[in-house]
Amino acid sequence: MHEIENRRQFLSKAGLSALAMFAGVDSLLARPTLSGGQALAKVPGLKIAYSAITWGGNDAQAISDLASLGYHGIQLRANAFGPYKAKPSELKALLEQNHLALAMFSSGNVEIDPAKEQSTIDMHVAHASFVKALGGSAIQLTNSARPKDRLPTTEELKRLATVMNEIGKQTADLGIQATYHNHMHQLGETPEEVEMIVQAMNPKYVKLELDIAHYKQGGGQPEKAVKQYKDIIYALHLKDTMSPLPDKPGDPKAYKFVELGRGNVNIPAVFKALDEIKFKGWGIVELDGVPEKDKTPIQCAQINKDYITKTLNQPL
Repeated sequence: MHEIENRRQFLSKAGLSALAMFAGVDSLLARPTLSGGQALAKVPGLKIAYSAITWGGNDAQAISDLASLGYHGIQLRANAFGPYKAKPSELKALLEQNHLALAMFSSGNVEIDPAKEQSTIDMHVAHASFVKALGGSAIQLTNSARPKDRLPTTEELKRLATVMNEIGKQTADLGIQATYHNHMHQLGETPEEVEMIVQAMNPKYVKLELDIAHYKQGGGQPEKAVKQYKDIIYALHLKDTMSPLPDKPGDPKAYKFVELGRGNVNIPAVFKALDEIKFKGWGIVELDGVPEKDKTPIQCAQINKDYITKTLNQPL
């Protein structure tokens, strides 16, 4: 009897194992993959927005176009501050009518010259007040302090963080998060420079807005950066970079930003890393300009949407 019972238990367990194995195969087959068999994972906490930079200051058109494509968030630039600073309710109403959240506001340059520190802080605090009036929650900080004829010093990199910390401390009082945007041709071009800046940032006041294309072009692997900075990433710029260029095959420094999936960034790996760290926040698609002259901003936005929703299977 014991032998019969043991055989029953064995067959039962074997059957369950087989069912589990086949269920696993079905699950894998159901998951979309890229060529090469790389499985794709949706990132449940990721919200997709789009930057208005490609529209060259025509923010009303950008808002209308992006809403028509189904995007739910937008990044506006400091150029919107001038025309709307005295009437933010008009811009807020335009965003609300088009069901777009202000995912990020490009607040502009951070000066590291001590003589310009206070004016820099005042400008970003004014922008933060504007963002709050629009219903937004974060500003993006960049810089133009990279030396033209040499590498930046450790002191310069730390100085940038010091000024950003003070900006972030004051914007936090308004309920607005300050974020540092890594960028080519600025302080924070290479992964090593980004690391120095991040280590000097006060995470209570300044978070990281990781631009995956700038990070790649600067010599890094953005999918690794996602994991490395998982505790400080507030948002990302979803972007691709093409290098070398077809017309300059011998120039390793030549590059241009292109629609997602056309360049060198391993975007599926970035999304996989975001899923693994359980990221929750905005991924902002950005192009500094239309890559080819025969395209329009809305056509580029459609190409990016198709890549995200069809290739990556990520809803907007």
